[in-house]
Amino acid sequence: MKKKNLRIVWAVPLVLFLLLGVYALFTLGRPAPVPVKRQLYEGVIYRRVVRYLPYAMIAHVVVIDRKEDDFRFLVTPPNEMEGGALKARTTSEFLKEFGIQIAINGDGFYPWWSRSPVDYYPHSGDPVTPLGLSASNGKVYADGLKDEEPEPTLYVSRRNELTFNLPPNKIFHALSGDRMLIQGGEIAAGLDDSILHPRTAIGVNRNGRYVILVVVDGRQPFYSSGATYQDLAELLKDFDAHFAMALDGGGSATLVVQGENGRAEILNSPIDNYIPGRERPIANHFGVFIGE
Repeated sequence: MKKKNLRIVWAVPLVLFLLLGVYALFTLGRPAPVPVKRQLYEGVIYRRVVRYLPYAMIAHVVVIDRKEDDFRFLVTPPNEMEGGALKARTTSEFLKEFGIQIAINGDGFYPWWSRSPVDYYPHSGDPVTPLGLSASNGKVYADGLKDEEPEPTLYVSRRNELTFNLPPNKIFHALSGDRMLIQGGEIAAGLDDSILHPRTAIGVNRNGRYVILVVVDGRQPFYSSGATYQDLAELLKDFDAHFAMALDGGGSATLVVQGENGRAEILNSPIDNYIPGRERPIANHFGVFIGE
């Protein structure tokens, strides 16, 4: 065999090996970019959805079957503190503090900035206030920005029934979001189909039996670019959502479950201050208790 051919024979596997090595290093510490389906708890299924076209997108979907166990929901309670309605926490801190089994990030909030890895607000424990209507255990602690258009809102009753934009006579839990994605089984008109970001959303099926939590990773080239609002709505539609609402996205998008020994296990790849795997302290969250 000629030397030139020998060099080609050796070069091809070497290049492939180097590419695989670079990819492995790039994805180190992140969920593997492969489809996954597994049961987290009785009545709770986790799926990792991976798409490569027209851009890389990794979505994390938790489907909760409320008929299979005793599920209770919690919106982050307020704190007595100056300068805000509650203290900022990461989603992992929220899960551990309240002994929750599943948690996602909630509404947008203020004040907030992210200028660099060393110049950002809030840090854990800093005072913040949600942008929209927020309530926990019967106490309304944020009523939205008066000069802005009201945000869509998820209401959770004492009996843990979920409804959107239909406030009860007495509010128990309330969590506002960015926009409605699906209403009455139809994808909302006019959703953006061009801008990619990390996303978080919550939905329910027609009879409320299934609760669907979605977090999409983004801003991570060659791993997951993110999703448009249209992508997010279509994904929820694929999981039979009849109503669905987008929550805060970007660096806030996080999905956490309770792992072994009560530790927090992050199922997605959050990104904050341009650092993959770094959680952002945020205002409120949506949590799920399982069992008694």
